[in-house]
Amino acid sequence: MLRTSLFRSTPFRLALGFGTLFVSAFLAMGFVAYQLMRAELTAELDKSAREIWAIVAATDTDRELEDIVAAVDTYSRLSKREDRIFVLLDPSGRRLAGNFSKPPTSSGLSLLSAEDAGVDGNANYRVVSGKVNDNWLSIGLSLAETDRLALIALKSMGWALAIVTVTAFALSAMLAARIRKRLDSIADTMVDVSNGKLGARIPLTGNGDDIDAVSSQVNSALERLAALVEGMRQVSSDIAHDLKTPLNRLKMTIDTAIGKNDKGKPVTDELAEARVESDRINETFDALLRIAQIEAGARKSRFAAIDLGEVVGSMAEIYTDVADDDRKSLVVKGSLSNLHAISGDRELLVQMFANLIENAIRHCPEGTRIAISAANLGNLVVTEISDNGPGIPPAERDKVFQRLYRTEKSRTTPGSGLGLALVRAVVDLHGAALTLDDNRPGLKVRIEFPVRA
Repeated sequence: MLRTSLFRSTPFRLALGFGTLFVSAFLAMGFVAYQLMRAELTAELDKSAREIWAIVAATDTDRELEDIVAAVDTYSRLSKREDRIFVLLDPSGRRLAGNFSKPPTSSGLSLLSAEDAGVDGNANYRVVSGKVNDNWLSIGLSLAETDRLALIALKSMGWALAIVTVTAFALSAMLAARIRKRLDSIADTMVDVSNGKLGARIPLTGNGDDIDAVSSQVNSALERLAALVEGMRQVSSDIAHDLKTPLNRLKMTIDTAIGKNDKGKPVTDELAEARVESDRINETFDALLRIAQIEAGARKSRFAAIDLGEVVGSMAEIYTDVADDDRKSLVVKGSLSNLHAISGDRELLVQMFANLIENAIRHCPEGTRIAISAANLGNLVVTEISDNGPGIPPAERDKVFQRLYRTEKSRTTPGSGLGLALVRAVVDLHGAALTLDDNRPGLKVRIEFPVRA
């Protein structure tokens, strides 16, 4: 199938966007950190300059000019002009001591370039100036070391930014490629399904992320789709197989009637037989349509609060005499009162229980005991219909819910093989769970209905 390039894919664009956001955040953080560090270094330099100025100024005691001049000369002689500058001016502006001649004219802290200070080099200085008695004292400390440290930090941040940028976008491309690969697997699966490969499924990584969750839901939908298509295929095959015989019988009956009519003989019996056969065929199609309607969920709009105890009780009352007439017994086990309400369609539930009870009566021998019960179990209402008849072999218990499927033992009895298919459709419509178990002997049908919310 055709695919878009990696760079045009949505996962790559999203990853690129997040990578750009991450790099931008790192750049902003580095800028703030650089400014804070430079401000801290400058503040420490200013503090040192103030302390030195205070120490030098303190030597001017009792207006002894020689002491402060000696102190300034000593500091100037011991310091390099590219590191520290000192100057002491008299009130007329004449330099009394120091190693530079152009101090700031304002008191306090100021920034002075080497050119403005009249010294060699390109350094800038943080200068503290002020009067000491009638004289002017300026002391400056070079920002060269601070600038060097800031430059080192800036280069480090630049390298870190380059590494982070390359890493972020490389990981973005890797992540985008991985996500794209998973999205491609989903697309490939859907193409396979559209081409008729209904067994195709989206591979899962097993890490439980959102793509796995969506893929699981899609796989579940594909499972249901495959089951529906297989059901349709099976129904089509079964209709062609199971209805071929009654249609052939109908054709033979009509041919016989035509032959008799040509000979002038009465055809009333043949017409009656043809009508009976056509009614059976119509009943089969009606049942198929009813099952399709139920599976489509059209009857959910008629759901209401249902007391299963009342439904089960009424069904037991109706079929007790039917079972007796067929030399079988139908009994109710336990109490049917105080059951939780469920949400459902009463008409469909009645049809479901009727099919189950009729199946037990029809396929069990004389003397069979059929029991029906309903009880609360946590947030469920559990109903059971059991008998001590021949039961259903374990290998056929799943197959009996297929449309038109009939076990070998039931092929000699009347029926279309749609009764249990309708039961399954009603159970699924109500969100219930149905199981067939061995009653030792016989069969137990257990249906668990969720309690109405």
